[in-house]
Amino acid sequence: MKRNYGHDRMNAQPMASFHRARFSVSLAGMVLLAGCATFPKTGPTGAQIQKDLVTPAQAGGISIVNVETAAALPAPQPAAASPFTDGAPLPTDVVGPGDVLDIGIYEAGVTLFGGSVGTAAAQQPGFDPTVKAERLPPIRVDDSGSIMLPYAGRLHVAGLKPDAIAGLIRHALHGFSEDPQVIVGINQTITNSIIVGGEVSHPGRLVLQSNRETLTDALALAGGTRGEVKDLTIRLTRQGNGGELRLSDLVSGEARDLLVRPGDRIQVLNRPHTYSVMGAAGKVALLPFASADLTLAEAISQAGGADPHLGDAEAIFVFRMEPDDTGTIRPTVYHFNLMHPSGFFLARQFRIRDKDVLYFGNARANQTDRLLTLVSELFTPLITVISAAQVIRN
Repeated sequence: MKRNYGHDRMNAQPMASFHRARFSVSLAGMVLLAGCATFPKTGPTGAQIQKDLVTPAQAGGISIVNVETAAALPAPQPAAASPFTDGAPLPTDVVGPGDVLDIGIYEAGVTLFGGSVGTAAAQQPGFDPTVKAERLPPIRVDDSGSIMLPYAGRLHVAGLKPDAIAGLIRHALHGFSEDPQVIVGINQTITNSIIVGGEVSHPGRLVLQSNRETLTDALALAGGTRGEVKDLTIRLTRQGNGGELRLSDLVSGEARDLLVRPGDRIQVLNRPHTYSVMGAAGKVALLPFASADLTLAEAISQAGGADPHLGDAEAIFVFRMEPDDTGTIRPTVYHFNLMHPSGFFLARQFRIRDKDVLYFGNARANQTDRLLTLVSELFTPLITVISAAQVIRN
């Protein structure tokens, strides 16, 4: 019987393709099975974290808090205490170095300065034509707090009010002039002013018109702040000492609105509060607070939630440095289970703090899902080849 060698060669080609495809699938399957133990992860699972943090001693001082009831929630963080107190309001008309004074001297009879009064004053009923007036050029208080006047000499005026300075000048001129009358006014003030800078519309020197202006008053007089209230910090420097307050705490009333004092320096700084997102999250990032009072529920939403292919809703963790009962700062981990409805309500009550780390735990079961997905994507073309070869063979 004569064989058809051409037909045999045609049948041999698809059979060879079939065996090569089957070998490739087998080889790839062995490689995948060998690599399952090292399949890439984005971090530990919730069970691994719980196991490692059974006790603070085993965890190197790290404690874990399973937030299952409202009693497990941390106490609200109070606003930063100011290192300053209001005390008694200070006068705003005290003279100091750098101030510029206007001085007018009125004399009767024998005069020292030989001035003259204005026409309007001369027309007043009972005007004494012997009265002479002299308005001296503006006089600056020197760095030692003193002024120099003709005949009166050097007078120390720092710390005095204008009325007291007028009495000091009048006493110094006694014996040189017949009953001189002195009027003193502040032309320019340095002592009774504050400096406002940073994120305000009109930074610069601000003269205090009363002794009742507060921090928020000063910011308003400087044209208001630039940027969002939740991102701003006020740094107050007074007599060499500094302290900081969040503007949002002042606006909400959680922090006391201090009275400003002459010589204060106010700096408005743009310092947004941030938290880190890690693990099996929708995105791994450093995120600014969306609001001044950011809750865990809002932070999860802002981060995009857990990755549906990787994350475990039972394993939501917040890592932070927290003071214990003795006031010692210790690392603390808060665990939330969002598979229980109560977890969502607890997440709404939990406040995120600056520099917190929000971690989404990996789900162990999801590793299998990832493997199956990868197998499907990689070997669908090979399965198609096998199917085609079988059709040709049949």
